This record gives sequence, C-alpha cells and structure tokens, in this order.
Amino acid sequence: MSINHYENFPVASLLLPARLRPAVRAIYAFARSADDLADEGDAAPEQRLRALHAYETALDRIKHKQAAESSLFQTLGQVIVEYRLPLAPFRDLLSAFKQDVVTTRYSQFPELLDYCRRSANPVGALMLHLYGAATEQNLRDSDAICSALQLINFWQDVAIDWDKARIYLPLEDLQRFGVSQAQLAGGTVDHAWRRLMQFEVQRARSMMTGAQALALRLPGRIGWELRLVVQGGLRILELLEAADYDMFRRRPKLGKADWLLLAWRALRMR
Repeated sequence: MSINHYENFPVASLLLPARLRPAVRAIYAFARSADDLADEGDAAPEQRLRALHAYETALDRIKHKQAAESSLFQTLGQVIVEYRLPLAPFRDLLSAFKQDVVTTRYSQFPELLDYCRRSANPVGALMLHLYGAATEQNLRDSDAICSALQLINFWQDVAIDWDKARIYLPLEDLQRFGVSQAQLAGGTVDHAWRRLMQFEVQRARSMMTGAQALALRLPGRIGWELRLVVQGGLRILELLEAADYDMFRRRPKLGKADWLLLAWRALRMR
C-alpha cells in the first residue's frame, strides 16, 4: 500500500509479527519523512528537490557501506542489510515524491499507473521481501493491489488533492465524460461526474479483485493482514458509491462498524 493508505488500514501494524515491527517502522519512517519533504510546509520546490536528493545520497552511502549521517538512515541501513532488502523500491519512492513536487496533472491513465508503480508498489514489494515471499507472481499481484489502493486513495481524496492544486484523475477521462476542472473547483456532482467516477471506481475494483488471490496464497499473519487491506480498499469503493460519488462533502472513511464487516469478509474470502 502507499504511505497514505495507513490512515485507512491501521490494522496492519497490529497483525505484524513482533520481530518485523522495527523493520517496518524504519521503512515507514523513511517513506513518511520523504513524503513530508515533498508535501508539507512552505518550502520552495527547489528546496524540496534538494532535500529529496539528500535522501538519495544517503541511500548511496548504504549501498557503498559508508556510515550514515543520521539516525534515520543508520536504522534503515541496518534493516536493509539484515533483511537483504533491495534499494530499488526506496529509490522508486523518492522518484515518486520528487514527481509530486513538479507534476500536478496526468494526461493519460498509463502515466498515472507509472506514478503508482513508484509511489505505492514499492511498499508492498518491501513487505514481501521482509516476509521472504517475494516471488515473481507474488510481486505481480502485490503491485496490482498497491496500485489499486493508490487509485482508491486518489478517488477518496479528490477534494483534498484539488486544494493542493493537484488532479490525479486522468485528464483524458475528464474529457471523455465531459467533466471540467471547474466542476472539481466547485465540487459539482452531476450526471457526468457520476459516470466518470463509476468508471474509475470499477477500474480500481477490477485491479483489486484480479489480484486478491495473493492474500489467500500468503500464509499466517501476512495473509490475514492483506485480506483486511484488500477488503478495506473495496469497502472504501462501496462507501464512495453509497455517497453517490460526492466525496467533496461526504469523504468516505472507515469506522468501527466497517472494521467488523472487514473482519467478517476477510474470514469468508475464498
């Protein structure tokens, strides 16, 4: 899942084996802090890019077995060595965060998927490596699930992203369904908007359900964790539909009752 998805799926930390929690905390600290460099505060774009470049340099120091210059990278370096984690997912995350600084629109869906490949998929890949389950098939399905989660987060946060001057809905889709950027600014929910979001919701749902068998293949806690993650993403889509796609005034969010439903659905997954 992408970093933003921890808001929706806090159960992940509860199901982690104790031995893996320090490693996951180190990965999360890296990703969360790098994401904040790209998004938070009032720094100029050039400053944000320099800060993210410094993170890339710190990864290079880990690669060349040089001493870390901060406690964050000292801890991360120990985790990378202990679990033999690849550096590529960390670099992909930084690439996506740098893109957030300079890119606010996506013309076509493949461009958005490429962003998801770097902003979301690395976290799932690193989790599989931690569990020793990073087979080709598992990584492929994990990528689909993580990208679907990222898309779901985008659909959920259309209004929030607009306030940040960003649109993650592909511009070609807006044009196809006759939705203008002015409608986003005004939070206008009409027939054209609903048709657009029906299309986007089904697109994300198909990606998720097409790869959910990964949750059944993975044993133990990681399998149950992923079942809940999958069901959580699908539930957000249901809540979007229940809100008639008005995420401007009724942003969907999982509540206590939803978690009981997710647990029941996770138990029944086949």
